[in-house]
Amino acid sequence: MANHHHHNHSRSIHLWISTFLLLFIHSNCFYLPGVAPEDFATGDLLKVKVNKLTSTKTQLPYSFYSLPYCRPKSIVDSAENLGEVLRGDRIENSPYVFKMRVPQMCNIVCRMTLDAKSAKDFKEKIEDEYRVSMILDNLPLVVPIKRSDQESTTMYQHGFHVGLKGQYAGTSEQKHFIHNHLQFTVKYHKDLQTETARIVGFEVKPFSIKHEYDGDWNENTRLKTCDPHAKVMVTGSDSPQEVEEKKEVIFTYDVEFLESDVKWASRWDTYLLMSDDQIHWFSIVNSLMIVLFLSGMVAMIMLRTLYRDISKYNQLETQEEAQEETGWKLVHGDVFRPPTQSDLLCVYVGTGVQFFGMILVTMIFAVLGFLSPSNRGGLMTAMLLLWVFMGLFAGYSSARLYKMFKGAEWKKLTLRTAFMFPAICFAIFFVLNALIWGEKSSGAVPFGTMFALVFLWFGISVPLVFVGSYIGFKKPAIEDPVKTNKIPRQIPEQAWYMNPIFSILIGGILPFGAVFIELFFILTSIWLQQFYYIFGFLFIVFLILIVTCAEITIVLCYFQLCSEDYLWWWRSYLTSGSSALYLFLYATFYFFTKLEITKFVSGALYFGYMLLVSYAFFVLTGTIGFYACFWFTRLIYSSVKID
Repeated sequence: MANHHHHNHSRSIHLWISTFLLLFIHSNCFYLPGVAPEDFATGDLLKVKVNKLTSTKTQLPYSFYSLPYCRPKSIVDSAENLGEVLRGDRIENSPYVFKMRVPQMCNIVCRMTLDAKSAKDFKEKIEDEYRVSMILDNLPLVVPIKRSDQESTTMYQHGFHVGLKGQYAGTSEQKHFIHNHLQFTVKYHKDLQTETARIVGFEVKPFSIKHEYDGDWNENTRLKTCDPHAKVMVTGSDSPQEVEEKKEVIFTYDVEFLESDVKWASRWDTYLLMSDDQIHWFSIVNSLMIVLFLSGMVAMIMLRTLYRDISKYNQLETQEEAQEETGWKLVHGDVFRPPTQSDLLCVYVGTGVQFFGMILVTMIFAVLGFLSPSNRGGLMTAMLLLWVFMGLFAGYSSARLYKMFKGAEWKKLTLRTAFMFPAICFAIFFVLNALIWGEKSSGAVPFGTMFALVFLWFGISVPLVFVGSYIGFKKPAIEDPVKTNKIPRQIPEQAWYMNPIFSILIGGILPFGAVFIELFFILTSIWLQQFYYIFGFLFIVFLILIVTCAEITIVLCYFQLCSEDYLWWWRSYLTSGSSALYLFLYATFYFFTKLEITKFVSGALYFGYMLLVSYAFFVLTGTIGFYACFWFTRLIYSSVKID
């Protein structure tokens, strides 16, 4: 679908709009490829780069050459962007060099004899199910796996396993075998005019084979186990290569080139094929039900509060109905009294606005296809930079609220807004980074990058928060719609279900319910290393989340005011914010049911990062709830005629 839509832009504006809607819904197959295509003539050199070793069991990436694989003469590190460094990508050159459209058989890369240390290293990585990632022309290497249940569909696994475990027939002892023969397939799309071609696929089938040869080893030795002249091919791992000390391992590879109909622009589609669109539609329909139900309640409340007042037919009511109706009117003199810890509330609201802005803009970029997976690390980099620049709004919104609460020390408040959330995140991040560093993993953020992050925060974010604060504080304070009494009114005894803790916990269930199916896919893409590319769906889910948070808070706030409890400031924030608690509980459940993590460090990493995500989610949903409630109370009290 993505490759037909750009032939005739000028047909009509109507076509454009319908295309855009289609893209929006199908944005999983639309992205900007990020780099210009490269054309290769026959015989051109194709250099394969190696990326990190990854494992879903340990979540700790390592650089390729941390294992004693064959090395090129000199190892050159490709420049990585900020996002890549934070993800632990280490992209380096490799001894695998192909010639375009020149197939090769049984090329020998190198031969080595394992010593105790390298045998131990290989065994550990095989035990932890590490996979090797490679890159050719910006395409990651995949292993096609036939699904046993459906003949037609092929699953693609990212990267090939370092090796496999098994036992010889008739013995029970576990042995480790290394994948030392790689059968590469490079798919290309030929240009009919120029005879050049573009690379559209990069696949491998790994084998483990104990190579044999006659006589002593020299440059021209021919392998008996893999010889194109004698038509001996590697077709299976029948006599696999064992990993033991003093064993000799010979690394070999084949390359074949296949012509393909896939155009360069859609070469990522195989990576992004999401097999289960139905689930996403189901989750959206499910969430929309919640939204409709809540919207109905909000509409009822609005009608009751605003309409009755205008039509002034309260006189016809019985005494009792009028009483029930005006519970919220009785507390008009206390509703806008600043809460306890009002400074902290301002800080949290400011941070939430900053977060909201970041997520919104990131989502819009993603839906428009700027953050495709071919742009490695693009998502991380974009989010960090946006977070920094949204500091302006954080300062502005916290200062406006602070001035409304009659606060005077705006500089102190600004400092807290600029430092509180990032400092907590940075502290957790620092501890996790120390743990990763202790494991000698490439996922540890190097000192230079750490410095860059601190610079972004202190050099750009903090000054922007101050600028925003200054502008916000200069503005006239927001006026309350009703006057606040000098003496606080007593809050009557509340029913058990109006207990703050109970209603806050109830409030979080619906926003969480609206997003949790999508959450499953996001967790899977982060922790099980699959591409997440359904930003169209994600955007719809995000909008649903905003609406749900706003509406549940309004409904619960109304009930609270009707029972003459006017302490709504913090409660409105916590009501929708409590969905973060459910998010963390769900992440814990996911950890025990879906992940096979056994190492302590990996577990600490998982929970550390999920804690950060939940904290961010708390700030985001809480702020949405707070602003919805703020708008709602101002609206209903501005319509009240106080005698």
